[in-house]
Amino acid sequence: MEQAEYERKLSAVRQEINEIDSQLLPLFLKRMKCSEQVAALKLEAGAPVLNVKREQEILDKVRQQGGEYGSEAAMLYHSILSVSRARQHKLLSGGEELRILEQTAVRSMPERPEKVLCQGVEGAYSHQAALSIFGEAPIAFTPTWKQVFEEVKSGKAQFGVLPVENSAAGSVTGVYDLILKYRFFIVGAAAVRVKHCLAAANAEVPVKTVISHPQALSQCAEYIEEHGLQTMEFSNTAAAAKYVAEEQPAGVAALCSKEAALQYGLCVLEENVQDEKDNTTRFVVISREPIFPEEANKISLCFSLPHKAGALHTVLARFAMCGLNMTKIESRPIPGKAFEYDFYLDFTGNIHEEGALDLLCSLHDELPRFSFLGNYSENGGVTA
Repeated sequence: MEQAEYERKLSAVRQEINEIDSQLLPLFLKRMKCSEQVAALKLEAGAPVLNVKREQEILDKVRQQGGEYGSEAAMLYHSILSVSRARQHKLLSGGEELRILEQTAVRSMPERPEKVLCQGVEGAYSHQAALSIFGEAPIAFTPTWKQVFEEVKSGKAQFGVLPVENSAAGSVTGVYDLILKYRFFIVGAAAVRVKHCLAAANAEVPVKTVISHPQALSQCAEYIEEHGLQTMEFSNTAAAAKYVAEEQPAGVAALCSKEAALQYGLCVLEENVQDEKDNTTRFVVISREPIFPEEANKISLCFSLPHKAGALHTVLARFAMCGLNMTKIESRPIPGKAFEYDFYLDFTGNIHEEGALDLLCSLHDELPRFSFLGNYSENGGVTA
């Protein structure tokens, strides 16, 4: 087919499409007006926005009548129903609990917290993250992640600083499980550049075994394999450095930060042994009390979904419709429920903005399990 003929035929089809679209849009707008009338009736009757049976009947009918394009037609109507539902939620101002939370939450971080808690010991990467966020605030340490949550729960610590994701090793699933268990608020975040070094008590003794946190061992897997080293897991990178300094086990070196090695008097045998040279770990700050700064730019939440096709797609599409960019999604098993999952989600946004708040409130009312985990500031820079 010659180019001129192609252009002529394509133009004719596009003209037909334009004519069809000119008929579709007024019908869509008319349908949205009907949806608003439905919202008014539901408000008067005290009925919920979501009517699962009604929506399924519509989708089944469309799929049947769509013939060859039944699945595509059902997908289109799935989107229309979702948009219609979102409009009804907005008009009915649902999610009262979340709206009250947005209005009453503190809107700025304290200048000097009473106590910030990290897992590990001084010199750990979580320590660096805490310093980058809180400066000279009192920082204490505990051996396990769970103890950080328990101390915040009891009120003994105002904030806890925990790793959630590494650019090389991926998510810290143990921390995500605790976040979903305790449902505390995330009120801050920071990224720390991870530069592991090999450090030993005696530079003259050949290293046969490296000891560190499992995440650090994973981040240095290529180096460990190339040098034929054995591995030993420890609770924390800095705690591993402290152990090597105090116990001085023969042939054992720690994988830790250079700061931790120097703090505990170890000999730095080699620097930057991590496999990925731009290795970065993201840390979050947890709090029992909500803090939603005016300038917050990241939202975290978790939810479960009904067991039906397209449920996750429907939720994610609504974020896209509101212009909100998803930056993280993590699924974790729900304890005691085989093959059922909670989804942890991060996206850019501010709960004080009307569009974001309306979306969150609609999800709050619709989804089986929904927890708003926080709206906080996360700087784009990385702490070296």
